[in-house]
Amino acid sequence: MIVAGGTGGHVYPALATAEAMSKLYPDVWLGFVGTVDGFERPLVERAGITFSAYDEVQAGPVHGVNPLRAASSLFKLLRGTWAALGIVRRHQPDAILSTGGWASLPVALAARWRGVPMLIYLPDVEPGRTINILKRFARRVAVTVDESQKFFKAGQAVVTGYPLRAGMHAVSAEDGRAHFGLSPDKKTLLVFGGSRGARAINIAFGDILPDLLARGDVQVIHITGTLDHERVQAQVKAVGDHPDYHAFDYLHDDMALAFAAADLAVCRAGASILGECPLFHLPAILIPLAYSWHYQQVNADYLAERGAAIHLDEGDMSAGLLPTIERLLDAPEHLDSLREGMAALAQPHGAANVARELAELAGGTR
Repeated sequence: MIVAGGTGGHVYPALATAEAMSKLYPDVWLGFVGTVDGFERPLVERAGITFSAYDEVQAGPVHGVNPLRAASSLFKLLRGTWAALGIVRRHQPDAILSTGGWASLPVALAARWRGVPMLIYLPDVEPGRTINILKRFARRVAVTVDESQKFFKAGQAVVTGYPLRAGMHAVSAEDGRAHFGLSPDKKTLLVFGGSRGARAINIAFGDILPDLLARGDVQVIHITGTLDHERVQAQVKAVGDHPDYHAFDYLHDDMALAFAAADLAVCRAGASILGECPLFHLPAILIPLAYSWHYQQVNADYLAERGAAIHLDEGDMSAGLLPTIERLLDAPEHLDSLREGMAALAQPHGAANVARELAELAGGTR
């Protein structure tokens, strides 16, 4: 059984692991638990993965919200735990994988009560509050990078890499350029901030876009996010029809093609960057979210310290984004060095590794 919910950062690794689990163990019973009214159900349906059961529990954030919402979330936790007990009793899974998120705690409590072993997966370098609670219930912890092992007791953590869908591995730079109509003679810049977008990055990038396009040697794939797409279109109206500027609100199945086509990324430092950029040997200028998300700062530092990325603080974007991009574009040897640093961190079998850990925990073979 796999439980995930709350954000895409929890759901996507869960789906990648489920896909690998189905391929490695075709006869496995595989259930999914998400949150009531959560956004993970359409993601699961879109993924095309067949689950033997799909269940939902009530859950919600407790930290970082106002007292009224926290109280509501605690009530949901109680109801969710009661529902999770019924789910675990009904399906009797041999093992449970949690990738974090709000749905995980009710299921973890139910798993402990029913004696079902749990594997948790930590996508970021440093565990957040939920993972720090869940690790008390977990038999094993799968981590993306070796730096994370220090946060867990000796022997509990195993380095697996970041789980990515199989389709991410199947595209080349040539495929990406052909799909987006890009020139092989120009550098391709990929700018994105997640499914909803990153407004601060969009604003700063929109301001420098005319200068970048005026160079004549740069082409841009700009994923604005669904919530900010219209505003970005208005901001960049003067260059919106430029043949070297390609804007999208979001890319689902085509995201791998964008990664493959790119020579440099400008993006946040969410957990998926630890898997996606190394897989595609893609250097990045990482701009961590400026508030609340300490974990993005840690992720960015991890990659920057290993010579794979540039860490640029959000407050420095207005003055620093254009010079940083141009410095890399004008110094191919620096860009190549970052590319080599990113490639050295690639762990392409993350999904299969997590799937094998789950199978071993369930009493099967790895």
